[in-house]
Amino acid sequence: MKRVFLIHGWEGRPDNHWFPWLSLELKANGFEVHAPQMPHADRPKVKEWLSFLTDYAGKPDKDTYFVGHSLGCITVARYLETLPPKARVGGCVFVAGFSGRLNIPEIREFYEVPFDPEKAKAHCDNFVMIFSDNDPYVPMEKSLEFAGELGAKTILLRGKGHFTADDGVRALPSALSALLKMAS
Repeated sequence: MKRVFLIHGWEGRPDNHWFPWLSLELKANGFEVHAPQMPHADRPKVKEWLSFLTDYAGKPDKDTYFVGHSLGCITVARYLETLPPKARVGGCVFVAGFSGRLNIPEIREFYEVPFDPEKAKAHCDNFVMIFSDNDPYVPMEKSLEFAGELGAKTILLRGKGHFTADDGVRALPSALSALLKMAS
């Protein structure tokens, strides 16, 4: 069975924004969906998040997919770096993702620790980056930089801010479409 892990961002929860909608749509399309509450989301730590995700995801395979939002994106990419040499996942959809400096002190360790995109790409060759032209936290340039590092297909959605419920984003059809295409 195809499994999807929905990984929220800083101060996030698995039951906010567009995650509930995407979860229902994926289940309706035959996916097993996992949307964990990441530990200490208000004070995230790289090692803690990676350790949690490693334990939670178990043994990934070609039928394992990840969707990350904001800080969840770099968390998933860093998780991919740590996988055993022959491990492969089916694909990753990143929403408002970044890997470089954002000048947000509370999450700086997520982007100050060196990231090796080649190690991440060794375990996944199917990345999609969805980003907005008016994100107040992640400038388009940072999403495009991350997409370039991973060789991700890019999808620009205008006027979606940081893809939060406060931005009016409670459904994200482009993420669903990207996942369904990856899994077909």
